[in-house]
Amino acid sequence: MPLHYLYLIVAVIAETIGTTALQASQQFTRLGPSLLVLVAYGFSFYMLGQTLKFMPVGLVYAIWAGLGIVLIALIGLVMFGQRLDLPALIGIGLILAGVLVIHLFSSSSRH
Repeated sequence: MPLHYLYLIVAVIAETIGTTALQASQQFTRLGPSLLVLVAYGFSFYMLGQTLKFMPVGLVYAIWAGLGIVLIALIGLVMFGQRLDLPALIGIGLILAGVLVIHLFSSSSRH
């Protein structure tokens, strides 16, 4: 796996941790989760910056946001009991399909 994809995966994981902590912070009223939000997002943006050395910003952001949406939807279901209706699931499926199309077929993602 190319190093820039590793950077991007780490950025997605950090963003997912930050967003999960955002829910747990209860609108920034709990100190620990609030600090984790700041650290996780900061690290995620740093790793995004590293990825941008190798890939165009539009593709990096599409993959980062798309995978983040899918992971957060799963975490919302498992950790917070947040269920999605069929249209939401179809929309998330389309986002995931878009990420796969970029990864599998776009020559723009290789530098």
